[in-house]
Formats: sequence, C-alpha cells, structure tokens
Amino acid sequence: MEAQKPNPTQPAKANAKNNSGSNVAGIKNAFLVILACFVVAVCLFIFWFGHESHFEEGHPIDLWGTIYKGGFIVPILQTLFLTVIVLSVERWIALSSAKGKGSIEKFVAGVKKCLAANNIQGAKDLCKNQKGSVAAVVAAALVSYEEMDKNTVLTKEQKIANLQKTVEEATALEMPALQQNLPIVATLTTLGTLVGLLGTVMGMIKSFQALAASGAPDSTELSTGISEALINTAFGIATGAFAVISYNFYTNKIDNLTYAIDEIGYSIVQTFTATH
Repeated sequence: MEAQKPNPTQPAKANAKNNSGSNVAGIKNAFLVILACFVVAVCLFIFWFGHESHFEEGHPIDLWGTIYKGGFIVPILQTLFLTVIVLSVERWIALSSAKGKGSIEKFVAGVKKCLAANNIQGAKDLCKNQKGSVAAVVAAALVSYEEMDKNTVLTKEQKIANLQKTVEEATALEMPALQQNLPIVATLTTLGTLVGLLGTVMGMIKSFQALAASGAPDSTELSTGISEALINTAFGIATGAFAVISYNFYTNKIDNLTYAIDEIGYSIVQTFTATH
C-alpha cells in the first residue's frame, strides 16, 4: 500500500476551520438600518416638522416649519443623513471591538518580546488578554507556529509557507468584517449631494413657475420654492460632508489595524525562520 504523502497545506486548513468566524461585532444587514432610518425620517417629517404649531396661516414661523416646506425630498435626505450617523456609530463600536482591550502598539511590542525570548505561551496569554482582530490573527499564527515547530515531516521552506498562509488566511477572515458597511457610507458621500441637488433644482423650478405666473408673482409659492431649494441643499451638503469625514476616519483606523497585523505577522515568520 502506497504511503500517503504529507500535505503542506493541511495545518493551515485546520487552523482556518478552527477560526471560522470574525471577532468583529457589527450590523450584518445594512438594509434594515436604512429602512429603520426611513421610518424615523418620515415620522419626524409628518409629526414634528409638519406639526401645526410650526405654522401660522399656512406659513412657517420657525426653522422646523421651514424644513417642512422643503418638500418630499427632505425625508429622503434625512434617511441618508441618519443612515450615515447610525453606520458611523456602528463602525465605531465594531472597530473598537476589533482593536481589543489595550493599546495595539503595546500588544505588538509585547508579542515581539515574547517571540524574541521564544516564549510562545506568553504570546498566547497576551492574545487572550488583548482580544480583537489583531490578537485573533496572532493567535492563529502562534498555533501554526507550534505545529510547525513540532512537525518533523515537512521541510523548513514548507513550514514557513504554511506559517505565512495561516497569517494570510486569518487576516483575510478579519478584513471583510472590518470594512463592512463602509462601502455604503462611501456611496452616501455622493448620493447625499446628488439628492440634495435634485431637491434644489425642484425648488428652483417652483420658484420660476411662481415668477412666470401671470400678473404679480405669488410670493407664497416663490418663498416655498426657495425654501425647498435651500433646505434640500443644506441637508445634501451636510450628508455628503459627514459621510466623507466618517469614511476617511474609519478607513484610516482600518489601515492602522492592518499595518499592525502585517507587522506582527512578519515578525512571527521571521522569528521562525531565524530559529529553525
């Protein structure tokens, strides 16, 4: 009977099965967030902005009534704005859990120190205390490190390749969860501005229709059109600006986490290479 050949990818696959889920908490279905924000926006538009206390003889007497005069585009823009806020808060919570309990810099330095002293168990203990995405990747790499250390069948090059693959697979497992919902925020940077521009154009059309009316222009229609144009412009700019700030802020945080993962993964591989 022919002896079974060792499979150099088997340990890495085993590690991937043991780590079948990401450590990042977050909202998986953003559609439900958008739907909930739409319901809130419509309720605000009808029951608060459109309340009779904000009008006198059909004319707005405060800011809320003026917002109501912005027309049906307002609740759409409010939905986009609320969605950006909710997803930004969600990303803050998710990336905080991904970071772990302590400082990433101190954690990376501690793991490097343990690796230099060949204290694998100490590095594992640091991962248990730190938690989060970086710690999850390091923990998976350390498990593979010990497996390759005890393996007497594979060559050194195969062991290093397995170790590198484990780090890559663990990183690939965490990255989608880190970037989740950010494409939606990126889309809202443009969509909010475009919807606001649409509302502006519709408001200006109403204004020009009032000016083009026979006889004296209808001041009520004219002011309504201008209000719709300016309110929608304001909401569109606010939505786009907040979405840009949020997207760039969280992208930078993800880049820092990714850099820490790459740094510690490289250190683990180099330590194994130097000591075996």
